[in-house]
Amino acid sequence: MRNSITIVGGGVAGLTAAIACAERGLAVTLHEAHRSLGGRARSTPGPYIANDGTHVLYSDGEPFRWLAARRLVQPCSRPTPGELARFRFRRDGRIRSAPPLALLRMVSHRRLTAPVDESFGDWATRRFGPEATRAAAGVVGVITYTADPGRLSAAFVWERLLRAVAPGWPAVRYVRGGWSAMVERMAAHARGLGATIVTGERVDALPGGPVIVATGLDAARALLGDDSLRWPSGRAALVDLGLRADRRDPFVVSDLDEGGFVERYSLPDPSLAPPGHALVQLELPARPDEPIPAATGRAEALADLALPGWRERVTWRRDAFANGRTGAVDPPGSTWRDRPAIDRGDGVWLAGDSVAAPGMLAEVALNSARRAAEAASAAASVGMAVGVELSLSAVPKASTQSD
Repeated sequence: MRNSITIVGGGVAGLTAAIACAERGLAVTLHEAHRSLGGRARSTPGPYIANDGTHVLYSDGEPFRWLAARRLVQPCSRPTPGELARFRFRRDGRIRSAPPLALLRMVSHRRLTAPVDESFGDWATRRFGPEATRAAAGVVGVITYTADPGRLSAAFVWERLLRAVAPGWPAVRYVRGGWSAMVERMAAHARGLGATIVTGERVDALPGGPVIVATGLDAARALLGDDSLRWPSGRAALVDLGLRADRRDPFVVSDLDEGGFVERYSLPDPSLAPPGHALVQLELPARPDEPIPAATGRAEALADLALPGWRERVTWRRDAFANGRTGAVDPPGSTWRDRPAIDRGDGVWLAGDSVAAPGMLAEVALNSARRAAEAASAAASVGMAVGVELSLSAVPKASTQSD
């Protein structure tokens, strides 16, 4: 009889944990409170297929290779040279075709190690000057959902900056059909491995036996009754626009002034919008205590610069505000190792994008889920070995004396 494990949460972390546990021979039961799987990786049903956030994967990371080896992200797209030629930058209030030279000089120092204990703003300004530091913060703002990345650990921001602007062919990949397509493949793969997936069933009390809690920290804190499960995150205004297509629209506008982003997701993946239309996603990090309407208004102002006549071309729109659900950000003096630990003891493990695992964006959720599955499998193997040993010790030994 196989050892069993319960997984709470059916987002990317929970589905990754389910696959990894099932591959290790565990009997998996996954519970998801909503009727649909995916968590923050859900997408709208169409005709405009918009992810719940500006989701991309980076093919230079191990999580992407893990997903690709199981055919869970295919088909996917990467930017073409023609699309990259439509990459723009907002700086000093204008849309430009190139970033400042100070930023290019900064990111050429790829072998440089940034300190953990100092803020990025202080370290980068001293090392590269204020112009490069402001532009770098603009690049990383969209990755961290943070209006002021300069206040974060220099090591944390530097790692993300170098990943985002790595030389050569871009590592960014777009899952065709939106992330819900990837979620569907992950669920089907987990079921094919024997996992049981139950949706529309909220878990209000910690299940008995080994369990992986693959939820946000708020839900995990309530479920485990552990108030220490906290870590800072970002907050940002998100706007999805369905537009009548205009050939003048750029592919991407990286907002170096305010850390925002405009991206025409339907350019690398035309299936996301009806023919003759475009799906555009905007993200703008909110300032501390900034009201939602104010942050959304600043996102619209960015669209005014980036998308000619967009207000007259809107055929569909969705507004959202991400607050404390955008993944962990590390303050000075802390690294991913200082976040809430995956192993909570007593047969409980955490997985998600705010726990102690490395990576960028969704990579943290995948890495933590795989580590939790590995630990749970190892614990199950030890438990099985102990059980077998105890069973054998209860069997009477054969007598060695002759009659």
